[in-house]
Formats: sequence, C-alpha cells, structure tokens
Amino acid sequence: MNLSDINTVRGVLSRHGFRFSKSLGQNFLVNPEVCPRMARECGAGPGVGVLEVGPGIGVLTAELAKRAEKVVSVELDERLLPVLAETLAEYSNVTVIHGDIMKLDLHRLIRDEFPGMQVAVCANLPYYITSPVIMRLLEERLPVRSVTVMVQKEAADRLCAEPGSRACGAVSAAVRYFARPKVLFGVGRSSFVPPPNVDSAVIQLEVRTEPEIRVKEEKNFFALVKAAFGQRRKTVCNAVSAGLSMKKEQVASALERAEIAPNARAEQLTMRQFAQLCGELFDTKEEIR
Repeated sequence: MNLSDINTVRGVLSRHGFRFSKSLGQNFLVNPEVCPRMARECGAGPGVGVLEVGPGIGVLTAELAKRAEKVVSVELDERLLPVLAETLAEYSNVTVIHGDIMKLDLHRLIRDEFPGMQVAVCANLPYYITSPVIMRLLEERLPVRSVTVMVQKEAADRLCAEPGSRACGAVSAAVRYFARPKVLFGVGRSSFVPPPNVDSAVIQLEVRTEPEIRVKEEKNFFALVKAAFGQRRKTVCNAVSAGLSMKKEQVASALERAEIAPNARAEQLTMRQFAQLCGELFDTKEEIR
C-alpha cells in the first residue's frame, strides 16, 4: 500500500468513513521522501525500539517498521485504529496503543514494550501540542537516546535556538537543559493532506545523560527562566522581580554577584549565567557545576 499516494490515502479514509479533525491537528504526510529520511535519521535499526506519537494513517510508522526491531505507536484518535489496522497489517513488529501520550505511564510502557533495546522517539507531532509533548518526553527522563520530530518551522527555530540569541525563549533553554537540539531538514506545506498554512521542519534532540548545567533545585531554575522570558522586553531584573514576586533590589544584587549586566535581557544570557543567577537568588550556588 503506497501511503504517499493521495488517491490511496483518500480511498483508505473513505472506506473507514474518516474525516479530518482540525482540533487534533490532523495533516497527513504524503511526501514520499520525508518519512524514509526521518526513519534513517532517528537511528531505527536492529536492536532499536521506536516510540511514535500520533501515527496518523501510518506513513512514518511503516518506514520505521521496515528498519526498527519494534515500533510502538500511541494514537489518541480512536477513529484511526481501524485505519491503522489496515495500513500496517503487513508489519508484525508494530503495536498501536490507543491513549494520550500526556497521560500514559511512559516509563512502564518503555520497560514493557522494549526490553533489552535501545529506544528512540520519532514522530510527526500535531502542532497544537508540540511543546507539551516534547517537554514531557524530556522532563520524564525516559531511557531514550534521542527525540526526532517534525514540528512547525517556527517552533523548530525556537526549540533549537542557541542561548544568547534573539530567537531563544524559555522553552529553548528548557530543551537545551535536557538535550542537544539541532534542525535536520525542512518540509514544505505541500507535503501534507490537507496542506497546513505553515512550513515544517524535522528536528532532533539528542538526550543528555547529564544536564548541561546542574542546579540544586530544578524547579527554581525553570521558574527563573520562565519569569525572565515572561516579559522579554523588560530587563532580567524587572522581569524576574515581577515574575517571582521578588524585590528589585534583591534581584539586582543577585545579578551583580553573578557578574551579569544590570540591563541584560533574557535572550542575552547563557545557560551558565541563568544557573549562576539561580544560585545567587536562591542561595544554592555551591551546588552549581
């Protein structure tokens, strides 16, 4: 079954009475070059298990199944289950789980489904839930080596932005704390049915075995980063003071001790500077390394 052929796709969906759901961000990939490249880039191969989020009609799933030891795809839309049963019928190494990736016990899923395997995540993520899914995969500290996902191009630029650059935001810093992000390649809007109003890109997050920097209380670090970027037109001093309900004098003093310019803005700070400022603000600097 050629799932990159629009007539084949329409025939399958018609047989199952399936209609696209805008609320679930359903745009199915039909460019025949994208999924094979994603499957290669994610490292699918013998001895490797792949966790997929939102398989759609199974275009990427099939390419992963051709290469990986096993593929487990989590699909939220129950209407797609009979569609996937047809499109993936020839692949005995694929398991489709009906569920919400934001609610499943992912540690248990990986332990039960991929015993003795290296694990990678590969997915064409719905745009409306890109950041929450990525952050859950990273914050859970799952035993996965990488996360390779297709996202909206604007989101890709933001997720992979270098600290200290204008494109950097709170989610950029959070992603870099857990992983080494990079943009792999772009994907035009005409690659989808129905075509979205934006272009996409495939990014890869190489999961760190240890964070780039270490702080005593991660919740304080992420609260600081969120506050600093929450009002990015303001200086770090003013934004953090407002966001964390701290006196400006307290924040200014911490900035001075961390050797950060008093008029610095969030996008100008490196990860280490954020860690140093966090240590000064919460008196945990001795834990930073």
